[in-house]
Amino acid sequence: QVRVEESGGGSVQAGESLRLSCTASGMRFDGYYSGWFRQAPGEEREGVSCTSEYGSAKYYRRSVEGRFTISRDNAKNTLYLQMDNLRPDDSATYYCAAHIGSCSLDRTGFEYWGQGTQVAVSS
Repeated sequence: QVRVEESGGGSVQAGESLRLSCTASGMRFDGYYSGWFRQAPGEEREGVSCTSEYGSAKYYRRSVEGRFTISRDNAKNTLYLQMDNLRPDDSATYYCAAHIGSCSLDRTGFEYWGQGTQVAVSS
């Protein structure tokens, strides 16, 4: 049975940092592209970042480029999202998910979603 669990969220002030983690079990982690998504209350879930199976390719939505860094440790079955210089509009529940075929900021095709971890950034 596949299990995915996000952690690392919290409440911070604008300009501060957080590091999110996503640990998977029951699946061949390095066989999947992996992505981070976020959803604010009343909003659609949006793609934040995605990386290829071994981390050589990375993609970011424009609003987080230069502030967020995605990485993965396949030996630990873990995906990370380092978030620096956080802004209030980064506040959301953050989810990770896996895609068997490609990297995208579109949630279509992503599977194995976790329950999410909440990030709240105050000004």
